[in-house]
Formats: sequence, structure tokens, C-alpha cells
Amino acid sequence: MKKHEAIVSPESSQNGLLGMQDKERGAQLRSVYGHTRRTGSWEASGRPAATRPRRGETSGCEHLSDPVLRPSSSIWTDSIYFDYNATTPIDPAVRAAMLPFHDQEFGNASSFYSLGRRAATAVTEARERVAQLLNTTSSEIIFTSCATESIVTAFLSALEAAPDKRHLITSNVEHSATLELCRYYESRGYKITYLPVDRDGNLSLEQLKQSITPSTALISLLWANNETGVIFPVEKVAAIAVEQGVPLHLDAVQAVGKILIDLQALPVSYLSLSGHKIYAPKGIGALYVHRHASYTPLLRGSQEGTRRGGTENVANIVGFGHAAMIATEKLSSEWPRLAALRDRFETNLLQQLSGVHFNGNLSSRLPNTSSLTFDGIDAASALFLFDEKRFCCSAGSACNTQSRSPSHVLSAMGRSLEEARATLRFSIGRFTTEAEVDQALEIISGVVGKLRKLN
Repeated sequence: MKKHEAIVSPESSQNGLLGMQDKERGAQLRSVYGHTRRTGSWEASGRPAATRPRRGETSGCEHLSDPVLRPSSSIWTDSIYFDYNATTPIDPAVRAAMLPFHDQEFGNASSFYSLGRRAATAVTEARERVAQLLNTTSSEIIFTSCATESIVTAFLSALEAAPDKRHLITSNVEHSATLELCRYYESRGYKITYLPVDRDGNLSLEQLKQSITPSTALISLLWANNETGVIFPVEKVAAIAVEQGVPLHLDAVQAVGKILIDLQALPVSYLSLSGHKIYAPKGIGALYVHRHASYTPLLRGSQEGTRRGGTENVANIVGFGHAAMIATEKLSSEWPRLAALRDRFETNLLQQLSGVHFNGNLSSRLPNTSSLTFDGIDAASALFLFDEKRFCCSAGSACNTQSRSPSHVLSAMGRSLEEARATLRFSIGRFTTEAEVDQALEIISGVVGKLRKLN
């Protein structure tokens, strides 16, 4: 398998030749990044790429100074949303950046004329912004339709590069996108090692080391768990993978935008991420492929430098890029704000209710996530009553909400069937306020108290 030493996207080479012809029109498009303005019922704000802050600097953008500016949508007028790990609303500034590409800027990014070149320019800028969020180079970013596609592509790339190696390593608390893929490969004759976790969701690095064999083609692990928020020690995992010469794929869907990711310092081969978890639209994801990692396209075609076929979804790519820019700007302030709100929520909940138990390593978890087991309740019944009160949370992964089976994550952590079915996940985000935390506490206390009386 031929390795990609330096990947150059088609739009970047095209723009170098022709981009100067579109300065005037490009300036009009980028005005959405430089002025605060009303677009429908949304407040938009931003700045030109040339004046974007470096990683960790404050942006000065008006909408970023107010952490609770949000869409003028009915969900915000009659619902309290505590399910940000399932999906996030589109940030107002992200939507504003996308709108021109749903309207007059509808060009195909592969087209030669100016309408297409402007679309290609927008894709290039979005790629740079996603790369900046990960602290890597834009040539290592491939846009996909979702994180699941990114994960499948990473597996395909690693396995095609080493067809004689028929062993994969993952954990038994992975997202269903990875677990179902591993089951598929298992049915094709591959041996899969599912690493266990302890009661706090921690991974044994020693067990990881012992599981690696000369036949191991790939290690694939979550960076942060979507149900409990537990963060795996990916730096140590990466060091083991490098030492053993095994490619490492990280599912960073829940980590991106919540914790610092520095791919210049972290030696991984592949990393998957998703737009709708960082306030961009659904239907857009990305795959990071290290410049020296083997790569095989899942979808063949001329787009994305022949790395991923299919006409670019320019509007969603622009949205993803703008969301990445905002996430980069807000990262240093978002973590402590969310952690403080989460702690306020948990502390007050424990004061108001007895029989509440934490799930996961409390010293190594995402700042926005609480997985709590409530004695004497059924989570499904609680969700029904919460919905009547317009309060949104989940009983685990949103991808498994329709199933009455207990959470595989909690089962892997040694929780009983009864405990798993009494567990709720609360995940807050950019638009969560202290007032909403207080309202949520009142609703949860009331519902839990009601269900306990009925038992």
C-alpha cells in the first residue's frame, strides 16, 4: 500500500492558480466572519481568517463573549437540554457562515469557473480550521459524511496495508460504530481482543501491552467515553503503539472541542471526529490521517485529492470549519465553565437526593458529563416523565436509546442489570446556563421522588 507522504488537496492547487481572480467576491463572502449582523433569527459574528487568534488566544468575537447566546428556536424557549453528548445545536455563527452556500454560493468545489473556485476556497479554509483545532496540518484532514465513515475508513486503511495481520484490539466500552465494525471483521475471520475496564471505566495499559501480537494490525480506542465521560490515557496508549509498531486509531468524537488535542505531540495514525458534536450540522465528519500512515479510500473518486469520492458538501464543510474555529477560540474558557456547572449540578443533586451513585473515574472525565445511578427508579420511566416536563437527557448512548438492553458500557464496568436500568446520563454544553441547572435539579428531584413512591 502506497503511503501518503504529503497530501495536497485539489482545491488548494486550483486556488493557487486562479484564486486571485475572485478577491472581491471572496471579501463579500468572508464578511460573515468580520461583522456582527442579523441573518433571519440568528446573531452572527466572527472575523477574517487572517486575523483569527492563534491557538489558545481570545478571539474578541462578540458572540463568544456571551456563552449563552443561542438559536432563536422553540427548543430554547420550552426545553432544558442536557444531552449534548448525543448532539449539539448548530451555533448561530456557524449557521450564518453556512447560509450563503445554501443560496447564491451553490457551486461545485470541483468546477473550474469562479462559482466553483469560491466553493473550493471555502473548503480549503474549513480544512485549515479543523486542522488548527487538532494542531496538525490541513493536508492530513479528510472530510467525510460522519465519524462512523471515518472509523470504517481508518480500519480499512490499516487492514489493507497489512493483509496478513488478522488481529485487532479495541475495548468493550467503545461506541457501537466501532463494536459493530469489529463484529463484522470477526465474522470475516479476524481475531478481536476486547480489552476490559475496571469499575471506574479505566483501561489496563499492562493488559493492552500483553494483547499485542505480531499479527496485530490496528489498535482502536475511544479518547473519551460517550456515556460516562471517562478519558482514556491516550498519550500512554500511543507510546505503547509506537513502541510495538502498531497503528493506532482514536475515536475522538466526544473529546474534540472539550479537551486539548495536539496531534503534533500525539503519535497516532488515524483520528475520527464529527461535526454535530461541536455545534456544526449533522452529516459532516472528518478523518485525520498521519502523513506517514497508509491510506485506502472507502469511497473512490476524484474529490478530496482522490482520498474520498463524492461531491463535497460545501455548506456543511464550511459549518464544520467555522465550528472548529469557535471551538479553538473557546477551548481554554469552555472547560472550566462547563466543569463548574457540572459540579454545581452534581453537588446540589446529591444534597437533594439520597441513593445517587457516580459512574466513572471522577478525576479523569469530560468536564460536561455526569453518569448517575438512582436507587429505586427505572430510567426509561424517568425519561418519559422528563419529556413531559420538556427536560432532555438520556439513559446512555443516544444510538442505543430505542433498545431496552442495558448499557454495554455500564455492564462492562460491573454494574448489575438493575443498576444499569436505573442510570441516567446528563451532558451539558455551550448554551447551558446556571438557571437551567437549577431548573433541571428541581425537575429531576421531583421525578425521582415520584418514581420512588410508586415502587
